[in-house]
Parts: sequence; structure tokens; C-alpha cells
Amino acid sequence: MDDVTLARALHVLAVVLWIGGVVFVTTVLLPAVRDLHAPAERVVFFETFERRFGHQARVTTVLTGVSGFYMVVRLDLWGRFLLVAYWWMSAMVAVWLLFTLVLFVAEPLFLHRWLRVRATPGRKRLSRWSSGCIGSCWF
Repeated sequence: MDDVTLARALHVLAVVLWIGGVVFVTTVLLPAVRDLHAPAERVVFFETFERRFGHQARVTTVLTGVSGFYMVVRLDLWGRFLLVAYWWMSAMVAVWLLFTLVLFVAEPLFLHRWLRVRATPGRKRLSRWSSGCIGSCWF
């Protein structure tokens, strides 16, 4: 097995685990937490699960980025980012970059606290905008 084949296999495995984990959390875990646990237990349950999933998400995100970068460098694919036919490569990098920034920068700096405040039972909502699309997914 050559190095590019190994990098591609690791890349595909990491993407499957990363995106599969996100889909599981979004479509299964969050609705279950909202439906099955009392409001006081939601935060504790979710944070316990998130600690475990967070480790997997960090590892698979880094592995995805490293293996993808390795393949671009090794195969000298930089020119494809300028071609319309390979728009999906730029899209993949954009999604990866956004998720990585949220996971490694926004979440530790402010997102964790913001979501914890949003999950506090009995809290008044300030406006419809403040409980928008992202917040509605969290409790």
C-alpha cells in the first residue's frame, strides 16, 4: 500500500466518523435529551456525552485536515482549487475550516458558556432572533 492510498483511507475513515458523529448528535442525541430528560438533568447528561464525543470530534477533525492536506501536497493538487470543475474541494475545505474554528476556537472561548446559559431552565428568552436556528438545536 502506498502513502497516498493510506492517506486516502485515513481521510475517508476520519470523514465518516466525523460527519457520522455530527449526524448522530444532531438527529438522535439532542432530540432524545430534549424528550427524555427533565430540564435539570439535560445539561449534565449532554455535557457528559459531549466530553466523550468532543474527543472523537477533535481527533477525526485533525485527522481529516492532516490527511487531506497531505494528499494535496503529495499529489500537487493546488491548481484544482482554481478550477470550477473542482468546486467541491474548496467547499470541503470551507466546511472543515468552519467546523474546526467552532470546535477549537469558538467552543472553548465562548460557545460553551453561551449554550449553557441557553440551556438553563426557566430562563427568559430576550427575542425570537436570540433563539434562532443554531440555538433551537440545543435544548
